[in-house]
Amino acid sequence: MRRIPLRESALWDAWAVRSNSTKAPQAPNQPGTQMSDVNKVVLAYSGGLDTSVILKWLQDTYGCEVVTFTADLGQGEELEPARTKALKFGIQPENIFIDDLREEFVRDFVFPMFRANTIYEGEYLLGTSIARPLIAKRQIEIAQATGADAVSHGATGKGNDQVRFELGYYALMPNVKVIAPWREWDLLSREKLLDYAEKAGIPIEMKHKQGGSPYSMDANLLHISYEGRHLEDPAAEAEEEMWRWTVSPEAAPDEAQYVDLEFERGDLVAIDGTRMKAHELLATLNELGGKHGIGRLDLVENRYVGMKSRGCYETPGGTILLRAHRAIESITLDREVAHLKDDLMPRYATTIYNGYWWSPERLAMQALIDQTQAVVNGWVRVKLYKGNVIVTGRDSKTDSLFDPSIATFEDDAGAYDQRDAHGFIRLNALRMRIAANAKIRRG
Repeated sequence: MRRIPLRESALWDAWAVRSNSTKAPQAPNQPGTQMSDVNKVVLAYSGGLDTSVILKWLQDTYGCEVVTFTADLGQGEELEPARTKALKFGIQPENIFIDDLREEFVRDFVFPMFRANTIYEGEYLLGTSIARPLIAKRQIEIAQATGADAVSHGATGKGNDQVRFELGYYALMPNVKVIAPWREWDLLSREKLLDYAEKAGIPIEMKHKQGGSPYSMDANLLHISYEGRHLEDPAAEAEEEMWRWTVSPEAAPDEAQYVDLEFERGDLVAIDGTRMKAHELLATLNELGGKHGIGRLDLVENRYVGMKSRGCYETPGGTILLRAHRAIESITLDREVAHLKDDLMPRYATTIYNGYWWSPERLAMQALIDQTQAVVNGWVRVKLYKGNVIVTGRDSKTDSLFDPSIATFEDDAGAYDQRDAHGFIRLNALRMRIAANAKIRRG
């Protein structure tokens, strides 16, 4: 695996360049930018239908040198075929990058997001959103190392991913050229893509059993998303055969399973007493959740580009992790700190959903969130049963704020003076009493 580090403080350097430049850079892809201006492009390449078509299209349309980047984010697929396909298209071996990013993905992107208990529009755990900044980061690293002047992605002009990718590109390399094929070509349907692929000799895998294009899918260690086909009718129920990680709750085991999760500084570190790397922990949670039918979601969400879109998601491990993290915070976080985090979370979630991972506001919110997690240490016990995650216990030997001598309904031996509540209540009721008296006077 080749690792090419992004230059230190690249994000801040990029902002400095923009701030200090005496001449504004030409906007990428603006009228006047010629195809001949692109010499080498780094393509986010999965080896699937869409990106294989894009690879051939880039060669045909731009006549430029193409560098392929394939990321292992835990999608559960063999990635070496991507190398074979790239070679078939004439890509030089030194221009083929296949990187195992599973640990970095979970450690540096998924876990920081879960410290905030992040959820978008009350349901969505942002499985696609959180992968895009990492892919953009690696594309820019590779572009800088190989001397590429352009990057390309497979996101459609209707979707959020185009925004997420490109905001990341510009934040990390402000003068980079961006090629977004879906905004340039006329292959504006799945069927046209299939036709182009067949004519170009590109193998079409995972055709739907009823014929036609497959679902539009995205997969990583956090989730699998499904879009397209009959899911475009929000009234149509998803096919059971579509789901890949999870059994249906009806088919899940009839016996519940208890799992102990250990946290340090807000991050999961062990399952049932076994410490593992970050990506191994999430993979284990995925297996546990999938077995018990946990983590399916059918959602109509509000895209940043302005439309509503229906998608289905499998996030078994993330569903368990969210519930467990909130449980350990419930016993270790100060009330107002916890409520501050809850107030901040929707803004944080929207920031990530809309693609602003590298923005100064996300970094500022992350600093606050991370500061709160120093005391989030301890264990949580959950019960997994037929699609449900049920918290059954939690404790922290070092940081628990739960004081049974005060909270008890039995004799507390004077630990809490019940009479203190009277003055507290009257003070907090004062404004309402004043308003009520005024209303009485008005008749």
